[in-house]
Amino acid sequence: MKYEAALFDLDGTLVDSVYDLYIAMNLTLSALAFPIVSQRLVESWVGNGIDVLVKRGLSGDMQISEHLDSALADKAIALFYGHYEQQVGEYSVLYQHVETGLAALRGMPKALITNKARRFTEKLLDKLALTSHFDVIVCGDDMAKKPSPEPLLFACQQLNVQASQAIMIGDSKSDILAAQAARIDVVALTYGYNQGESLSDYNPQYLCGTFLDILPVLNQR
Repeated sequence: MKYEAALFDLDGTLVDSVYDLYIAMNLTLSALAFPIVSQRLVESWVGNGIDVLVKRGLSGDMQISEHLDSALADKAIALFYGHYEQQVGEYSVLYQHVETGLAALRGMPKALITNKARRFTEKLLDKLALTSHFDVIVCGDDMAKKPSPEPLLFACQQLNVQASQAIMIGDSKSDILAAQAARIDVVALTYGYNQGESLSDYNPQYLCGTFLDILPVLNQR
């Protein structure tokens, strides 16, 4: 096989979790007397971890305000964590064909690499019955977040494969940049949370429109 292991992103790749984040965001903003935001905006802000997401919510923009008070941001992040703990997995759903695709890859070693904190990741995976598919789970509070290559290289070590033998599957610029920095091939999925960017601009090895499209790529010999 050309690829001996697969590394998967979570939100926007396997799971559509934006509604949980949207609810938690607006509960947080309302508690602080900030204007609520649309689901579409929240979806465009996802991909760089919860702290960044909350700061974007407070700023009302993708670009975090340089005038944002750090004490207010810390308070908002703590509030968000509390609300999200209650919401996580409540409205999240698997993208089409994810279950079928992961079952078809049962024989291949797999890691999950997410910028989401472990306490939320494990809860979400359990609710959606995904945990058993992965040999290794690397979360955003374990080490540096993507686009750092560190979590990808760590996952390869844990799976006992060379970086050149692995492939990353994700839906965002962060996934592509992390894979490129780790010298790992990458599949970019076009249906997820791409922050309004054209993923082809970042030159992934493969662009796929559905989850099942990854199977011929991963099964190359």
